[in-house]
Amino acid sequence: MAIKKLSHEEILNAIASLKDWSLVEGKLHKEFKFKNFVEAFGFMTQVAILAEKMDHHPEWFNVYNKVAIDLTTHDAGGISQRDLKLAREIDAL
Repeated sequence: MAIKKLSHEEILNAIASLKDWSLVEGKLHKEFKFKNFVEAFGFMTQVAILAEKMDHHPEWFNVYNKVAIDLTTHDAGGISQRDLKLAREIDAL
């Protein structure tokens, strides 16, 4: 079954219910800041476990205590419900 790309309106409505996520270059985007590198890396490890279970992996970037995450569904050609679900799971951490 094909994964459905969400419309721009659906994305904007969904972002309104997500804490501090935004739409950047066609992807869901959020930046996190931690006390130090170990906390940032620990967070990334938790996200990696979630992502692997969902078989849906983020694009991310880490420098010292900062982690930036971008979510998009390449198979759908944009943002899908899979991205919204992963964003919510990440926020629950």
